[in-house]
Amino acid sequence: MNDASASDTITFDDFLKVDIRVGTIVEAEPFPEARKPSIKLKIDFGGHVGVKKSSAQITAHYNTEELVGRQVMAVVNFPPRQIGPFMSEVLTLGLPDVKGEVVLVTPERPVPNGSRLF
Repeated sequence: MNDASASDTITFDDFLKVDIRVGTIVEAEPFPEARKPSIKLKIDFGGHVGVKKSSAQITAHYNTEELVGRQVMAVVNFPPRQIGPFMSEVLTLGLPDVKGEVVLVTPERPVPNGSRLF
């Protein structure tokens, strides 16, 4: 959603349905088969969630080498989504910069993998 306007009001219970957790990127590789420039990620969310795959359109600000070891936030309870030949299991979260390019959402200091946003 790139709309800058506020969304409809939801309840706190609605918010709790969205499971947003932190994980550490353990693998990153180019995804040339994607329609838009993307990177395939493997993210370790710890014991409860485990390692999950994600495709992210983050090539404007990030390269594969610098992503490994970085903590990111992701929605972990969406159903898997087929993106070309790749099955994305989580939605890695980002915000658009002034040019609309994705900047990853990350904790401001290290936290345990699998920690849930509240």
